[in-house]
Amino acid sequence: MMRTDGYLLDNRQAEADEHCDALGPLFDPTTFRYLEGFGIGPGWRCWEVGAGGTSVVSWLAKKVGPTGKVVATDVDTTRLAPAARHPVEVRVHDVGVEEPPGEEFDLVHARMVLSHVPDCERALRSMIKALCPGGRLLVEDADPALQPLLCPDEYGPEQQLANRLRDGVRALLAERGADLSFGRRLPRLLRAAGLRRVVAEAYFPVSSPACAALESTTIRENRDQLVTAGLATDHDIDRHLDNITTGGLDLAATPMISAWGRKA
Repeated sequence: MMRTDGYLLDNRQAEADEHCDALGPLFDPTTFRYLEGFGIGPGWRCWEVGAGGTSVVSWLAKKVGPTGKVVATDVDTTRLAPAARHPVEVRVHDVGVEEPPGEEFDLVHARMVLSHVPDCERALRSMIKALCPGGRLLVEDADPALQPLLCPDEYGPEQQLANRLRDGVRALLAERGADLSFGRRLPRLLRAAGLRRVVAEAYFPVSSPACAALESTTIRENRDQLVTAGLATDHDIDRHLDNITTGGLDLAATPMISAWGRKA
């Protein structure tokens, strides 16, 4: 979910589509593995919170089939339009302030959403309220403070520049109010909210084409803000983008914490 008031990345930016496209290849396999483990199948009723793009929504629709239902919500549903056909229902919705779009869901899922919602605990309560007894909640979110380096193997000037720019992006996120250590709190928050059998795992890709694509998009999205804030120069950014293109950098994604549990 991308918010202009509490999220660094704006849906109206030209690169926003590319950002969603880069997140899918990087994190979808992990998300789908957890959802498969829940036994998702025909007839399930699912709420995809802050959907953004269509990759998870389309996957859910295939799993639940014509007898199931997928409600996909976001504050901006522009990119969800291609998925808006049965069994998918697309709604404009702000999970941080609005009541859930119905109740008795078998599954509620949110990825890279709650750390950018000002009242994340209210949003979490809303998501749990929407579950049927025995329903599953899967919340996945980044924890940039857990592993702050873009290049964990910092052996040369290219890697040092990459890590300096990652520091700059983290500073911008913090300035906009993003919780940079939110991911690690998820197990505790889910237990405190009353969920049972809470489990959490971390996914930390160290080097892949998807990491490079996400980094390139992130830097281009935030170029003006990095320069204006004095966190980088245009020359720095051009050099970093060239280094990414050459393929010589082992770029790590921010760790994603996935936590899940069941409603009593």
